[in-house]
Amino acid sequence: MSTTLVPSRTDAPEVLDVHPSPQPVAGRARTLALVSLLLSVTMELLDLTIVNVALPTIEAALGASASMLQWVVAAYPLAFGIALITGARLGDRFGRKRVFVLGLIGFTIASAACGFAPSIGALVAFRVLQGLAAAAMVPQVLTSIQVMYAPHERGLALGLFSGLAGIAAVLGPIIGAVLTEGPGWRAVFLVNVPVGLIAIAAAVRFIPESRAERPARIDLRGVAVLSGGLFAILYPLTMGHELGWPIWTYAAMLAGLVVLGFFVAAQRRHERTGDEPLVATALYAGRAFTGGSLVAASMFVTTGGYFLASTLYFQIGLGWSVLKAGLVNLPFAIVCTVTAGLGATVLLARLGRRVLALGAAIMVLGFAVLALVVRSADAMTSVWAFVPGLAIVGAGFGFVVSSAAPVALARVPLERAGAASGQFNTTVQLANAIGAAALGTLFFEVAARHLTAGPADAFGRGFLLVLLVGIAMMGVVIAATRIVPEDVQNGLQPGAH
Repeated sequence: MSTTLVPSRTDAPEVLDVHPSPQPVAGRARTLALVSLLLSVTMELLDLTIVNVALPTIEAALGASASMLQWVVAAYPLAFGIALITGARLGDRFGRKRVFVLGLIGFTIASAACGFAPSIGALVAFRVLQGLAAAAMVPQVLTSIQVMYAPHERGLALGLFSGLAGIAAVLGPIIGAVLTEGPGWRAVFLVNVPVGLIAIAAAVRFIPESRAERPARIDLRGVAVLSGGLFAILYPLTMGHELGWPIWTYAAMLAGLVVLGFFVAAQRRHERTGDEPLVATALYAGRAFTGGSLVAASMFVTTGGYFLASTLYFQIGLGWSVLKAGLVNLPFAIVCTVTAGLGATVLLARLGRRVLALGAAIMVLGFAVLALVVRSADAMTSVWAFVPGLAIVGAGFGFVVSSAAPVALARVPLERAGAASGQFNTTVQLANAIGAAALGTLFFEVAARHLTAGPADAFGRGFLLVLLVGIAMMGVVIAATRIVPEDVQNGLQPGAH
């Protein structure tokens, strides 16, 4: 599971660099434009989470290997994260409505292609296209809302956005289970087609066009270098356990780290010369942004692997049906929704950075409770044995996921808020992809070594190790909160949460 914590280029409405629409929309037309924008965000968030529960069915239908299942999960957020900032800048330069509509069309077509994918390789490729299309589509959403609504009118629209985004993120696995159990796994992707067509029709007709007066440069070279470095790390990390870890896998990962080092150096050089970098490294001079980003990265590396491993454990290890494995996430979804609202609206203002540490500590407890259950579980173990642990994990996740972005953006100057939020979201998406690759590999390595003991024991051992890593990563989250200033809640930007 993952979620876009804060939309890019939308945290400082009063300084947005936009041309007003020559024909402002209002009334029914504006409502239909908002519907289009909200439908696009709902589809994007569902596609981050909906596919996990269908993985064992996809494996059986397309003859997928363990590594390719990891790529089905990781390819989407990886492409999305890499292209997200560029997508925002394309909208600034060429028109946000134009780029949004093109992204929406691309996302709908890519979703249909995923639904009709003839092979696992084709499915992974189409997931990449989905991610690229989402990167063009999503950054334009809240900017367009700000163009359509005066400052005093934005509260309801932004509230609807936040509510739908949260619901879509936590209900994705459950909706995925219902679709997979019913029409089949292809419906997980094909459901986007009618929704996308409705959104496209409304967008073309009703969304106003806007551009930035001073658009930032589009750094395609930087995107290529970042993509190459990450791919050089994630490809061997994901495929290595199937290939027997030949020497080239280690060499490729080392080369990827070197490439990323050159990328960071180039971004710093752009900043020194006054150019707009793809990644603003100067933002990390702020303790709040650094600490909040590290919290989010650690959290989503953990959950990127956790949700992949838990799905495979419940379905393949314990032999549960798709629907049963999906519905077991209901306690997580319900509790997470409650604590996310409580954390963002009440506790963050009172506790500041401590709400992040509180959430991480609760997740440690949840992972520990789950680990105790997994150690002795078998195919006859009741669903109810897992409910307390899942609910506790959901409670902690809600506190952290709702507060990390406001904390990270609290001390960012308003004129840099758009760039900072886009960069923060990129961190979240890439962390999700890295978690699916790294913890997924760890899970499959352990499971493969114990297959003779039976699926419950083999996949249980793999899941248990992922839970232990999750506990360690929550320690990193708690440590990262110490970087954040103690009084960070005093600098929260209006609308940051």
